[in-house]
Order: sequence, then C-alpha cells, then structure tokens
Amino acid sequence: MYGKAFAPEYQGALTTLSVNASLTDVLAAGTEQLRAAERAGEHGEAARCGLAVAEAHRRLGRIGDADRAWKASYRAAREAGDTAAMAWALWSGGTLARQRGSFPLARRLLGLAAELGERGGDIVVRGYSLAGLAETGRIQGDYEAVRRLHEQLLAEARRRGEARHTVWALEGIAQIHRNTGSYDTAHALFAEAAEIAAGAEDRRGHAWALRGLADVVSVRDGDVERALALLSEAESMCRAMKLSSALAYNHKMRGNVLYRAGRYAEARGMYERALTEFRAMDEPRGQALSRLGLAKSRARLGRDRDETAAELAELAGVLERIGLRHAREMVARAQEEFGIGADAGAVGVR
Repeated sequence: MYGKAFAPEYQGALTTLSVNASLTDVLAAGTEQLRAAERAGEHGEAARCGLAVAEAHRRLGRIGDADRAWKASYRAAREAGDTAAMAWALWSGGTLARQRGSFPLARRLLGLAAELGERGGDIVVRGYSLAGLAETGRIQGDYEAVRRLHEQLLAEARRRGEARHTVWALEGIAQIHRNTGSYDTAHALFAEAAEIAAGAEDRRGHAWALRGLADVVSVRDGDVERALALLSEAESMCRAMKLSSALAYNHKMRGNVLYRAGRYAEARGMYERALTEFRAMDEPRGQALSRLGLAKSRARLGRDRDETAAELAELAGVLERIGLRHAREMVARAQEEFGIGADAGAVGVR
C-alpha cells in the first residue's frame, strides 16, 4: 500500500538524497549545490537547494543558520518567480518558528505557505503546511480545533500512499489520544505508525513513533524496561541521522519514564542532559518541559519546598507566555502533586 518514504524537501539537484541521509551529509551536499547554483545565477535551483540547507540546520539545532537559510531560499524563489519554491521556504520558516516557540509567527508563515502551495499547484507543500498548522495547534493543546484537520490530512496521505505523511498524521492523532487519556487508542496508532515507518524505511518517523510507544507503555502498563528499550532503539536512529531535536526529546522522555518508576536520581540526570541539549538549540518548549521534570525530580530528592514552589510558579508563567496550554496544565498537576498552591511564588508557600 505504501511505497518507500521520500523527503520532498530535498529538491533540485538533491532529489537523490535519501530520507535517512545524515543531516551533516545533507548540509554538505546542499551547501555545495547551493553555491554552484548561485555562481550560475540559477535562482530557482538556489531556492530549492537552500531549502535543504535550511532544514538540515534546523534539525541540527542551528537556529540562526536555519533562519538565514530559509529567508535566502525565499528571496531566491521570489527572484525566480517560483511560487511553489516560495511556499516551501515559508513552510521551513514556519516550522522553525514553531520549534522556537513563536507560535503566532508559525501560524502566519504556515498559512501563507499553504496558500502559495495551492496557488503554485504543489499539493505536497500545501499538505505539509496544513500539517504544520495542525501540529502547531496540537502542541499548544488546541485539540478540538486541530483533531479534524489531522484526520483529514491522514485520509489524504493514505489515499496517496504517502508513507511519511501518513506516519506523521498517525503520530499526531495518537499524541492527542495519549494526552487526553485514551491510552489504548494511542498505543494502537503509534504501533501502526511504527509499522508503516519501518516498512517505508522512514527512520525519523520510526524513531518518533517508538518514543510515543515508550511513553504509553510507561504510563499505561508501568513497563519500565520495555519503555527504555524502545527509547534506546529510537535513540540509535536519531544518532545515525544526527537528529538533535528528536534526540533531546528522546532523553526528556527517558527522564519521564524513570521518574514514573520512582528512579528520581536517574531521572534528574536525564532531564539535566535534555535541558542542556535544548538550550544549545534554543528550543524553549523542550527547555520548559525538561525544567519541569527536573524540578519534580529535585523535589522528590529533598529539595526545599519553597524553591520548588518558586520554580513551578516561574515555569507556569513561561508556559503561559509561550502559549502551551497542555504543558501549563502539567505544571498545575505538579503543583497539586507536591501540595503547592498555584499562587505560591518566590516568597514562599502560603
């Protein structure tokens, strides 16, 4: 039913690159072809090679370089009058904005990308851009608003037999079910995503699906060793492809699994590791979630109650400003877990 996964963001002279190519290899090849296109004055080719450069930088956590690259790709596409290439550049920029926690900008850029994709006759970039809008809403916790869009995109991807996009949509819907307590449904969807990704040789999608499965196995079944084994399998894929962001989220999830198992010192170490990784790539959502896990672990290990209260109150403010509704609810649950009022701050607990 599904063919081998491919990476539509690798365009122009880079279409032969595998979806599983190491990001450092993608960056090297993309930079070489981009420079050649610029020397030849081929703006359209420069735009499409520049897209791969932007995406490699983003996934490697090199935020400043990614920001410059997608904007350069957009300018080259505009110079060439290539509407579809402009859409792809905006998609990359919108995805980067979401990664940086700039959700209003992400929605604006992804919305424009979807419009240009439709105008330019590129149904793939239109689909990826709508998917980006759906993921942005899901990350913020607007489940009802985006559930239908996720399901619509899943149906479209299945109809086209597009494995990578099918896997993405399944994982998004699974995450909504996991976050709303429908663990059996979430497990089934993550398992299907993992199976399709493995068959299509989509290592990135497979790694994210295994991470989701590990989460459900941990929270639903309490099976710590199975969850850790799934995360180890996913981590090997992340390392092979140099997926910095996915690796950091893998480590954060390992912290979650260890925390649920009462292995607080080990959890603390994993959260500290993930926090360092997220800080290196300027990823605010990952930083906040790692800080939350770290605060809870330290509290379990005997940290002063007032210090815990102050940090949780600060995190609540951070997540409120970012606009992460689900994560804000996680802080509220942590405050309840430790018997700390939501209004407790740095001056102590009332």
